[in-house]
Amino acid sequence: MQKINHGRDTLSILRRMLMLGLCGWAAAAAAASGALAVHTVPGMPPVVDPHNLYSETAAGDMSPAVAGALSRVYVPDVSSNDVYVIDPSTLKVVDHFPVGLNPQHIVPSWDLKTLWVTNNAEGTRDGSLTPINPWTARPGRPVPVDDPYNMYFTPDGRSAIVVAEARKRLDFRNPHTMALQYSIPTPGCAGIDHGEFSIDGRYAIFTCEFAASLVKVDLVHRKVVGYLRLARRSRPQDIRVSPDGRLFYVADLDDNGVFLIDGNSFRKVGFIPTGIGAHGLYPSRNGRDLYVSNRGSNTIPAPPHGKGSVSVIDFATRKVIATWPIPGGGSPDMGNVSADGKYLWLSGRFDNVVYRFNTATGNVRSIKVGREPHGLTVWPQPGRYCLGHTGNMR
Repeated sequence: MQKINHGRDTLSILRRMLMLGLCGWAAAAAAASGALAVHTVPGMPPVVDPHNLYSETAAGDMSPAVAGALSRVYVPDVSSNDVYVIDPSTLKVVDHFPVGLNPQHIVPSWDLKTLWVTNNAEGTRDGSLTPINPWTARPGRPVPVDDPYNMYFTPDGRSAIVVAEARKRLDFRNPHTMALQYSIPTPGCAGIDHGEFSIDGRYAIFTCEFAASLVKVDLVHRKVVGYLRLARRSRPQDIRVSPDGRLFYVADLDDNGVFLIDGNSFRKVGFIPTGIGAHGLYPSRNGRDLYVSNRGSNTIPAPPHGKGSVSVIDFATRKVIATWPIPGGGSPDMGNVSADGKYLWLSGRFDNVVYRFNTATGNVRSIKVGREPHGLTVWPQPGRYCLGHTGNMR
């Protein structure tokens, strides 16, 4: 007769049941993960974490493509037609050089190898793009381009999107030579300025500053889907998508806060008051917070020393959890977050300075630059590729 070890057999059965349970859980988790997987447009890098499309832009997560790039802050000055270069480790201006007329933004390229200065030469046909080499921090030969107020890149990296504000048009160009590929007219979008992309890369939403509205553009079929009116006196500025890709946050200069837009249904679903002249939007390196620059005035231009501030929105609760004033007043405008996430760099549009905010304390330092600094960028930044503006990294 076989001797039965009841204790060992019971333990074996329990182990088997546990393993079956774990396997079932793993299968369910895998199925859930598959259900959450984002099916991107061809050529677009995959979304690693569907819950946080900023997961690959965490502090220190640098691409090999930026190895050896100088750590610098590049500041375009709209009225003095130049770029100031700041060493962030010393807070000193280490260089400045002339560029084209009315430089608006410093835009990192999709492949992270070039920084483009968008010189829109407002009111003329003399617009241009000035390339900057990130390894030398020096400019190259400018490329003539009509009305480049801002610039983005398609999620697959095949086209640069020049935002031709005065022309009410998006010009899709070769991302290296800037030769024109095709255009998408946006006739109902006066003051088309800033844009953001859906999590799967299939559409983009741009702000229409002088039409109090937004325009949604189908990037696959290359056409305008529709327009969305915000409020009677709105002047929408910057726009960024939530980490899960569901909502678009739109800063509004006249409404002094941020609209929440459901991107898929293209409708307003909320509003968050922040401060006077809400303008720029920048996710934190951990993807939890959104920094909102409040320019301190509803007018353009505006007097210096306005009631400028930075509001910090918690993505999870959609509430303002901190406000950082500028002692003595100021006009925080455009910029980005340092590679380590410890500082938020912003231009002081009407004070001719650059601000460096400590993201832990809100304390601020300022550095004198040229006349009317605008869309500065911090470089290098973490991320695999850039969708444009002052560093919309993914």
